[in-house]
Amino acid sequence: MGKNYMTHLVLFLLLCLVIFVPCLCQQDGFDNATTSVYVVTLKQAPTSHYHGDVTSLNDNDGFKDSGRTQFQKPRYANITKTDKRFSSYVTRVHDSLLKKVLKGEKYLKLYSYHYLINGFAVLVTQQQAERLSWSNEVANVVLDFSVRTATTHTPQFLGLPQGAWSQNGGFETAGEGVVIGLVDTGIDPTHPSFSDSKSENPYPVPAHFSGICEVTRDFPSGSCNRKLVGARHFAASAITRGIFNMSQDYASPFDGDGHGTHTASVAAGNHGIPVIVAGHHFGNASGMAPRSHIAVYKALYKSFGGFAADVVAAIDQAAMDGVDIISLSITPNRRPPGVATFFNPIDMALLSAVKAGIFVVQAAGNTGPSPMSMSSFSPWILTVGAASHDRLYSNSIFLGNNVTIPGVGLAPGTDENKLYRLIHAHDALNNDTTVTDDMYVGECQDASKYNHDLIKGNLLICSYSIRFVLGISTIKRASETAKNHSAAGVVFYMDPYVIGFQLNPVAMKMPGIIIPSTNDSKILMQYYNSSLEIDSVSKKVVKFGAVAALCGGLKANYSYGAPKVMYYSARGPDPEDSLPRQADILKPNLLAPGNFIWAAWSSLGTDSVEFQGENFAMMSGTSMAAPHIAGLAALIKQKFPNFSPAAIGSALSTTASQNDKSGGPIMAQRSYAFPDLSQTPATSFDMGSGFVNATGALNPGLIFDTSYDDYMSFLCGINGSAPVVLNYTGQNCGIYNSTRYGPDLNLPSITIAKLNQSTSLQRTVQNIAGNNETYSVGWSAPFGVSVKVTPTHFSIANGEKQVLSVILNATANNSVASFGKIGLFGNQGHVVNIPVSVIFKISYNNITTS
Repeated sequence: MGKNYMTHLVLFLLLCLVIFVPCLCQQDGFDNATTSVYVVTLKQAPTSHYHGDVTSLNDNDGFKDSGRTQFQKPRYANITKTDKRFSSYVTRVHDSLLKKVLKGEKYLKLYSYHYLINGFAVLVTQQQAERLSWSNEVANVVLDFSVRTATTHTPQFLGLPQGAWSQNGGFETAGEGVVIGLVDTGIDPTHPSFSDSKSENPYPVPAHFSGICEVTRDFPSGSCNRKLVGARHFAASAITRGIFNMSQDYASPFDGDGHGTHTASVAAGNHGIPVIVAGHHFGNASGMAPRSHIAVYKALYKSFGGFAADVVAAIDQAAMDGVDIISLSITPNRRPPGVATFFNPIDMALLSAVKAGIFVVQAAGNTGPSPMSMSSFSPWILTVGAASHDRLYSNSIFLGNNVTIPGVGLAPGTDENKLYRLIHAHDALNNDTTVTDDMYVGECQDASKYNHDLIKGNLLICSYSIRFVLGISTIKRASETAKNHSAAGVVFYMDPYVIGFQLNPVAMKMPGIIIPSTNDSKILMQYYNSSLEIDSVSKKVVKFGAVAALCGGLKANYSYGAPKVMYYSARGPDPEDSLPRQADILKPNLLAPGNFIWAAWSSLGTDSVEFQGENFAMMSGTSMAAPHIAGLAALIKQKFPNFSPAAIGSALSTTASQNDKSGGPIMAQRSYAFPDLSQTPATSFDMGSGFVNATGALNPGLIFDTSYDDYMSFLCGINGSAPVVLNYTGQNCGIYNSTRYGPDLNLPSITIAKLNQSTSLQRTVQNIAGNNETYSVGWSAPFGVSVKVTPTHFSIANGEKQVLSVILNATANNSVASFGKIGLFGNQGHVVNIPVSVIFKISYNNITTS
């Protein structure tokens, strides 16, 4: 019990792979056959589907702990959520099945899943996987697949201090008692954002949570507390592939990447933590729900990403531990094959999580801006796209010819009222270096190659090439070169081959600027080159005539042109299958801040070379957007503890805004190259219901609720899905209404991939406002569609429900998606928005007669 847990597990798995430990592997080898990891689902329902039967097991069904794993309970007594004897029973069933089917053969079981799905992950050959699929007990066998990772000011931008936080008693209690489970790259437990001693009010004990804290050399005893209440890691699938690097990936919950620490602090980091980077103070950070508890389930790693088998194990454990919310800043590397994208091990495990009352939020993916680039598919998951917020950091360089060029860079400026000579790295080489010897010498990466006397007191110009984007060259090393040669500052101009690349501002200790525009970079270099005097014989520069000054970029500026949909944020429509056909499901569901987000960073994080060794980092992506929603969902859960996952999603969606700070429509960037020059008004396939309104979500007035049975009816309504539903859930579609299609789900949106003349559907709303209210109904129809909603007025008492009937008619033949919305306007101030999206329209006029 006193030894390092993961060291034992790694050695154990590697030993199994090399010499096949007899307890698991019955023959001498796999006969050189290729092995892979498969996720096997059994027909018997998982624990969460009949939790009441768990206690029927007798004491003889339990297994004793093998003693190999060392865990630490957080510093309070946890209450077990499920009977562990049942877990042992299910594990024995899995082991028995494997021995029966693969009798006398080699295999390696990696995980037993039993809470959300009943199954296991196993390393076998393709032939063995086929034999498992033939077993009467087995429902489904799926090849494991890879996955990837997809704030000081955003609380203010979202109006939390005077809005949502104040409604829940202020930041001192915002989110208290709610446990957010994050499946990511782990966490740095030493970061002050996760301390339980930063507040005068002690953190409460989340009695419903039964998680544990792994203890390893990297994650010592005492790492968990009343804030960070659980931490585990899952890497068995990666280890079997021989790609797990213990020195980089850390066989523990510790975050060697930085991504997981960042997302955890966005969701629920402590309030008021100073953000100091490169010696500069950029304000104080806070998570969206600063008093919520954090539980970490590490299933992604720096060197390879992650695998579905490990992610499913993490999700299963999180649900069994009793988390209230699961946040996934990860997406699959490809669309799941088969009948529909919804049928994959991760999404089906999350469906069971929703059945257990857990709200699930997932990043949309960073594969935009192409249509149908969505990487989060299912209606039971709230999918979040990335938007900008209003804080910007910009600096500029003033040239001696009175031209000012804008740039980025979290750096101080040069002395006021003084111009400094500009010198390009190519023109500052020492006698032992030439451009021929080192074609990348213009990137300023090796200080030994430059002439100190030429650089001292001047502004050093360096080239920013694709190698910086790839992490081969770094701003930090170039800045060190400039500092070592006593430069007054450093200027980076954009290589013409890095077209339209959007830079995260980088903190620099010395004056500096990065010019992200290739056109502006040309202006700089034309001025520089035209100011040089070159000896006609030696061809050497004899005089540097260009001068400039740097204006500092440490002070934030604020823009009214926010939020806007970032170019990288994945777009709808939702792909139903791998063909792909469009699903009748709105994706993304919502926008949240995801661009230029300050948040905590692991002390050993390597995901961004520019922030290595720092406690905070500025990152961008839908990965940053999803935990914003996870934290805001915790505030809703705190205020409405009995809300279903669908009700939480409804509150967030129906109150979202479709306008930016200036009152104009939210804009969406349409291209990767020069994204700000390609903006047009966002549609529902860019922004879902709109940009999250944190305060409004706590007072939605009406909610749309959807149950597990509704989702099952939807899955059963997919053509050819009945056997797949049976395989994944163990449930027969015959017990469900198999005619329920996507538009029939009681979602706070209406999406129709193909409107053939006319369709009728219903939505049911429930008043949770606490008072009776009278609503009027209005709408704007999508192009080529007429809309009718009845009733157009209704009064609804608190707790009561109202059915709305919606009729959509195609008025034109059109294959271009068009968008409208339905609005419910209450006399108590509540406004409920329902986006309407229709893609293919086939009107009556398409019918001809002879």
